[in-house]
Amino acid sequence: MHIQMSLHYRPVRHLSTSECQGSMVKKKRLRLIAEMARKIRAYRELKNRPQDSQRYALDYDTMTRPFTGKKLPVLAWKDVRQETRLFTLLAGMRMFGVGRLFTRKSWLDEHTEPCYWKITKVKVDYTAENMDHGKAWGILTFKGNEESGEREVDKVMYHDWRLVPKHEEEVFKRCEPVPEPPVRYARYPPLLRAMILAQQAKQLGLDASTIPEPSLPLKQDVLLKNEYFRNQGEKNKQEGTPV
Repeated sequence: MHIQMSLHYRPVRHLSTSECQGSMVKKKRLRLIAEMARKIRAYRELKNRPQDSQRYALDYDTMTRPFTGKKLPVLAWKDVRQETRLFTLLAGMRMFGVGRLFTRKSWLDEHTEPCYWKITKVKVDYTAENMDHGKAWGILTFKGNEESGEREVDKVMYHDWRLVPKHEEEVFKRCEPVPEPPVRYARYPPLLRAMILAQQAKQLGLDASTIPEPSLPLKQDVLLKNEYFRNQGEKNKQEGTPV
């Protein structure tokens, strides 16, 4: 009896280095319950976060915020007793003051040019008593220069906000530009002056005696990015409490 056997050749495929490493790495297990628990904790923290009415509540007898236990600076006590916050003014106005002009006492004392906010949008915290907390947006005019876009009004919890009366808005918005004083210059120190003259003479190929005297301007315009002011605001929040 003859037995016929058929042998089929099957080529062997060699695995690449990445496939070998991938086959050796253990697959990451999906922990669905742990991920769901993390989302639930994050949602509860977001839901239970303190409202602005709780954070900025103030005991006017002790000048202390009950939520943080911090006491206001003594220099701010007078303004706290005599002035009002922005939302205290907005809560008693029609349409929550949208379209009206608001300024601050500190601006009136420090600047002769008009400084004010024109309110464009208000989001009220209806859980607060008397609805005197929330967020507001508007267009800022600072020292007579109006910004192009709308942004959130900052320092709404400060006690120095004032409403510009309707019949005084046009007069209040008038701005007479003040001419800037001329830039003054100072002479360089002798050694630095000699180095600058020598460098300019070498670059221009002239005699140092024929080059104009270099001078140092006493005024320089420094452009600060928004990140600088944002970091300063976060630093102030950590160190103290708003007025």
